[in-house]
This record gives sequence, C-alpha cells and structure tokens, in this order.
Amino acid sequence: MIIGVCELELYIPEAESLKAKRSVLKSLLARLRNTFNVAAAEVDHQDLWQSAVIGVVTVTNSTVHANQMLSQVLNWIEDNYPQVMIIKQSMEIIT
Repeated sequence: MIIGVCELELYIPEAESLKAKRSVLKSLLARLRNTFNVAAAEVDHQDLWQSAVIGVVTVTNSTVHANQMLSQVLNWIEDNYPQVMIIKQSMEIIT
C-alpha cells in the first residue's frame, strides 16, 4: 500500500469573509473528491479569511501513480480555480 499526501497552503484574495472563503473551499474540496477520488479537507487556518491549508490524500499500489495523481490535483486546481493561489505545497509518499 502506497499513500500519497499533499499539503497545500492557499491564498484566496477575493474572500471578504469566512463565509466567502468557505464557499470557495467547499466547492473546491467537493470537486476534488468527485474528480480524482481522493480524500481532501481543510486542515489549518480555519479562522483566517484569505488563507487556508488543505490536505489531499490518495491510496494506491504504485509510487508513480501516487505522484501522478497529486500532480494532476495541483494542475487541476491551478486550471479550474484561478481565484485560489497555491502559496506553498509539500508532497510525501509513504510506503
């Protein structure tokens, strides 16, 4: 079993309130789950308006597949959510 973990720090400049931020994040996380069949959740900065940290996890039987999935997730976020900027990212593959 191979576990791919990605932690992303996001900046959402258009979010004027926690409600606006959560609206963007709720949509983003739901679409990630449905599109890529990954686990995704907000894991930090819940009380900051324009900042969020999300975690994305995939489980597979191949290190290459785990890397590909997490890279696709990053590219997809950049392509489909221009209002969200990825400030920091870290990936880890656990074998």
